[in-house]
Amino acid sequence: MSDTTGKSTPHINPKGAPIAETILLPGDPLRAKFIAETYLDDVVQFNEVRNMLGFTGTYQGQEVSVMGSGMGIPSISLYSWELIHVFGCKKLIRVGSCGALQPELDLYDVVIGQTASTDSNFLSQYNLPGTFAPSASFRLIEDVRDRAREQDITTHVGNILSSDIFYNFQDDVNDRWARMGVLAVEMESAGLYATAAEAGVEAMGIFTVSDNIATGGKTTPEEREKAFTTMMELALPLARL
Repeated sequence: MSDTTGKSTPHINPKGAPIAETILLPGDPLRAKFIAETYLDDVVQFNEVRNMLGFTGTYQGQEVSVMGSGMGIPSISLYSWELIHVFGCKKLIRVGSCGALQPELDLYDVVIGQTASTDSNFLSQYNLPGTFAPSASFRLIEDVRDRAREQDITTHVGNILSSDIFYNFQDDVNDRWARMGVLAVEMESAGLYATAAEAGVEAMGIFTVSDNIATGGKTTPEEREKAFTTMMELALPLARL
């Protein structure tokens, strides 16, 4: 667990509270609070700057932190960079909702983002001589997938889309991504994966299908905040690796 004494950034001020090497990153800070209150023991709060709540505790004896990351690649990339480079986080797991692009994905199914396509310009900063494919840690994917199989939990592993655009002017854009086999859309993972890759640490995104864009199925905001327990229970044991 990182000693944060004397450490702070403009966005994270733990005031000496510990931050674990494994951290879950839901977009919604209230979901972070829910995870901490529901699953963690010996909880201490390490952040409240801009109401982006962060907590550290233990899960089955393993130290783990959870903090909101906000919406979009700029937000999660800012927080993940600071968590890695200032506070020593080594495993960053995005937990959130996604919109399914394939009709066979049901509401509440679990999606694991093996890779993250994107329409963002975020990757241009690395000035690479080609197109970088932001990818999750296979070690983390394998662990989650194995445990899901043991528990008969339906998971879908593959390419997701991290989009900068929620209300897209082009009304056929989701169909075009779906045609390429993209499983689902969210707004953060490509930035998280790239930030982690550059730093040499592990990252993964695990999601619950909150709506299916292909079929029109939807869940409520209350369900998105509190009912997606399966993905949380699959993500938390990653602290033991």
